[in-house]
Amino acid sequence: MINLLTFSFAAGITGLIFAGYLIYSVLRREPGTKEMLSISHAIQEGATAYMNRQYRTVGVLSVIIAAVLWFALGSTTAITFILGALLSAIAGYIGMMISVRANVRTANAARNGLAEAFEVAFHGGAVTGFAVVSLGLLGVAALTYYFGDPTALIGFGFGASLISLFARVGGGIYTKGADVGADLVGKLEAGIPEDDPRNPAVIADNVGDNVGDCAGMAADLFESYTVTIIAAMLLGITLSSIDGVLYPLVLGAIAILASIIGSLFVKTNDKNRIWTALNRGILISAALTLLGFYAMTAYFFPAHMNLFYAATVGIVLTVIISYVTEYYTSHSREPTRSIAESAKTGPATVIINGIARGMESTLVPVLAISAGILVAYYFGGVYGIAIAAVAMLSMTGIIVSVDSFGPITDNAGGIAEMSKMPPSVRQVTDPLDAVGNTTKAVTKGFAIGSAALAALSLFAAYRDATGLQAINIYEPAVVVGLFIGGMLPFIFSSLTMRAVGKAAFLIVEEVRRQFREIKGLMSGKARADYAKCVDISTKAAMRELILPGIIAVSAPLLVGFLLGPEALGGLLAGSIVTGLLLAITMTTSGAAWDNAKKYIETGKLGGKGSDAHKAAVVGDTVGDPFKDTSGPALNPLIKVLNTVALLSAAIIVAYHAAL
Repeated sequence: MINLLTFSFAAGITGLIFAGYLIYSVLRREPGTKEMLSISHAIQEGATAYMNRQYRTVGVLSVIIAAVLWFALGSTTAITFILGALLSAIAGYIGMMISVRANVRTANAARNGLAEAFEVAFHGGAVTGFAVVSLGLLGVAALTYYFGDPTALIGFGFGASLISLFARVGGGIYTKGADVGADLVGKLEAGIPEDDPRNPAVIADNVGDNVGDCAGMAADLFESYTVTIIAAMLLGITLSSIDGVLYPLVLGAIAILASIIGSLFVKTNDKNRIWTALNRGILISAALTLLGFYAMTAYFFPAHMNLFYAATVGIVLTVIISYVTEYYTSHSREPTRSIAESAKTGPATVIINGIARGMESTLVPVLAISAGILVAYYFGGVYGIAIAAVAMLSMTGIIVSVDSFGPITDNAGGIAEMSKMPPSVRQVTDPLDAVGNTTKAVTKGFAIGSAALAALSLFAAYRDATGLQAINIYEPAVVVGLFIGGMLPFIFSSLTMRAVGKAAFLIVEEVRRQFREIKGLMSGKARADYAKCVDISTKAAMRELILPGIIAVSAPLLVGFLLGPEALGGLLAGSIVTGLLLAITMTTSGAAWDNAKKYIETGKLGGKGSDAHKAAVVGDTVGDPFKDTSGPALNPLIKVLNTVALLSAAIIVAYHAAL
């Protein structure tokens, strides 16, 4: 046991050392001119202020929840809950703080060509990726060593889940409220370019890229990564062997080392091969991970070689979902180009086509996940499904690295525009930004697919915790639970979409006011009040994130205590199915709308300022909360539901036994 745990610790520490090297690699670069630094510092200040305020708000809630857990479930659950929340927050904070420094260095490096700018952006994103997996593995391994019992780790998973939910919801409301507001007034009403310094909302928009797509995604996948490992360890107890408990940790350790090697192959100097370079890193990491899985399984777990085949399922699913998401969202592919073509006839057809493509995009991922579940079950039973989920999420380091590349390149383009850098710089940052949209979409697809498998593992752990052998769907209470669970993702999405709408309304009113009242702003002789829009977005996000969090925590408790553990099982099943489908639809539609707009901006179909472009901008503004707020937030929602159910399972069973 000690040897395997030592290996896990060593891999986690190696990942942190590599992240430290990447930080040095980014910060040693020249940040550029005073004007570039001024804009970058404004983004840094806004992002830091938001994150500090979010963590203060969530910190108060976490202390209250920890006190309840201490009273209801004991000190171990409360302490591990706080540790899970703390490490999740740290992972997101580290990533965000480097992203807001890598953006200006990427813009400055773009003066020297694509290869250098690409390297800076990827290294900046990889800091987030390796911080997430390294801190996650170290946290789980340390608690396993200290307690020696996987059931003590459930609180850790709940803490990570709660932070993920708030980071996704709050960050998503912030970033898309600012983005939609900036686009509606700046592009459609004033007719000025994206990231124009005259637009008061541009700094808030750039801040949002970091707190939503970087810190939010980091918290989301930290939670998925750790919760999935914990669920697999809980199911591993049924193997009556310490091997089943430690095997998930070993898989995570191998993948960190493989992803470090894979990341070293991510290089390019060709703007048409940016995605190819990033995908090369994913594929090499996947191949090395599989080799490591085979070697370690054969050496340490020779009696369980079938588990290697179950793990292979998870890696294959990662590759399939990445390719499908890229196909539906890249502006070099037919689905996104067809949405751009539909812009010729106005925004209505753009929206219709985008939603249709999002719905269509559920086909292959759902069939692949379904096939993966059957194959993994064949090789390893329910534990095999959990191992497939662990293997899939073991790729988190390289996947998040590719994801965080997106907000850095987006910010770099904004800084280049606002600081009036020469057109040659935008010729470098624009293709990086366009691919960045695809990478963010691919990561969201990965997060959604892995969330489905992770939730299924948690669902199985809930079944073991309650002693339920089966859930009878003919029972009226179970049917009610299914309907409530199926409804929750829709209510949750409604709340987050409306929250973005409210925030965007306030931003629109403020931008209009500044255009109207600040003399010389539109002529470029006066400076916009960026801080006001940052403050509006921050307050809106803090105000609107509480209710979705309350629903996620309270719904399983209410159903469990009122209708029983079997009905709660129905709720979990219903939320997994509808949450998966709705999340895929929303994130794919949103990314496709965004890249359809960028396709037109390359000069196709009339280019910027054309009627087709204006129609595509409307589609993009609808898609913003789809892909960056509501869709991604469904991942932590279904895992919070499952984690709360798992934590409260024993109490709910005892309560109904006493009735």
